[in-house]
Amino acid sequence: MSQHNTGHEHASGEGHGSLKSYVIGFIFSIVLTIIPLFIVMNGLLNKTQTVITIMIMAVLQLIVQLFFFMHIREGEKPRWNVMTLIVGIIIVLTIVGGSIWIMSFNSTVQ
Repeated sequence: MSQHNTGHEHASGEGHGSLKSYVIGFIFSIVLTIIPLFIVMNGLLNKTQTVITIMIMAVLQLIVQLFFFMHIREGEKPRWNVMTLIVGIIIVLTIVGGSIWIMSFNSTVQ
């Protein structure tokens, strides 16, 4: 009974990223934050291009966060982590898309 193993314990910190991966992720995060900031502060692109650039950098930032800091591909069963993430994204997109659709339909009715 004293040897109860829940599967959540890691021997000597296994399953966590190395200092090198954290530094690389941090550098990518900083670069992906500075690029849109530089574009907005200097007015390099028109409004549409700026918004698209910010959206692309945000998606890339999400990917960096998932892989370098949240270790989405590591663990006992990484396939379950990815499938859970996909289901979560589908739910969020459904809610956001449905909300936008309802709001745009509401404005055409009135």
